[in-house]
Amino acid sequence: MADTPLDLTLDAAELTARLVDLPSESGFEKPLADAVESALRALPHLTVDRYGNNVVARTDLGRAERVILAGHLDTVPIADNVPSRLDEDGVLWGCGTCDMKAGVAVQLRIAATVPAPNRDLTFVFYDNEEVAADLNGLGHVAAAHPEWLRGDFAVLLEPSDGQVEGGCQGTLRVLLRTTGERAHSARGWMGSNAVHAAAPILARLAAYEPRRPVIDGLEYREGLNAVRVEGGVAGNVIPDECVVTVNFRYAPDRSEQEALEHVREVFDGCGVAGFEVDDHSGAALPGLSHPAAAAFIEAVGGTPQPKFGWTDVSRFAALGIPAVNYGPGNPHLAHRRDERVEVAKVLAGEERLRAWLTA
Repeated sequence: MADTPLDLTLDAAELTARLVDLPSESGFEKPLADAVESALRALPHLTVDRYGNNVVARTDLGRAERVILAGHLDTVPIADNVPSRLDEDGVLWGCGTCDMKAGVAVQLRIAATVPAPNRDLTFVFYDNEEVAADLNGLGHVAAAHPEWLRGDFAVLLEPSDGQVEGGCQGTLRVLLRTTGERAHSARGWMGSNAVHAAAPILARLAAYEPRRPVIDGLEYREGLNAVRVEGGVAGNVIPDECVVTVNFRYAPDRSEQEALEHVREVFDGCGVAGFEVDDHSGAALPGLSHPAAAAFIEAVGGTPQPKFGWTDVSRFAALGIPAVNYGPGNPHLAHRRDERVEVAKVLAGEERLRAWLTA
């Protein structure tokens, strides 16, 4: 177990500071997972299980509905922004304050202070969200212990600035390869320039008009963009290969197969010699019409917004569990050296969730 115990009697803002001061970069979550497990095992109303550095705690009160509150323990690499710092304006600074130790603190506070909720609760704390998808702890738990994740509705406490964000967009990354023939650049006519051959790909991207579909009243904005171009051998050589990396962010009304087919269609006829899928995570529909989602939105207030990035609500959707993103912290501040969160929003998130679960 961790040497530093977590005091769950602290309010969510103070608890956030303690979590930030316990570093947990991706791949190094064990001390924090130990601390979370120890704190939860001290609560008699919870059943606690652990798989790797993933901790799952559950109530078993026989309620008609089960809600999952989920959050990841890891952060991006620390950038001289630990330990945490609270300024005079009530803003807490530090790595993970926004993404997403404030959300994790809210989870822990609800676990500690709501022993008899109106819905059965499952709390999921998982590792390796900020890195490659195959390392994701929530995915590992879903594969090894799917029974731990059974539920009717899930709230992922990712930073959403205290607004409900429905679903998430899918993300597809492909490598488009063009080929040519090497030659001395002084005699370029004797070769074939693979970088020049990529021009039709870039032209298609420049002319591309993304969709803006409306789903469950939320307008999503798709995007198809080149994020990297690699080519060249030396300053005096005509390159014989070029690779354009393209990222497609797509709305949740497309399946993974439909998204892939669409990207293939866009670049048909562009002279692509190689088409390789580098990474793909599917989208998740908002599910706002689900009764539990509607009740949650009514309880926490605000106007639901679309989620433009990808989050683990997609994994819950794949399990047949409608899910939303809802957590303190401005997502635009995530991963920054000056990452921070407003204390007032952390406390408000804690109180709104408690009100929903005790009404």
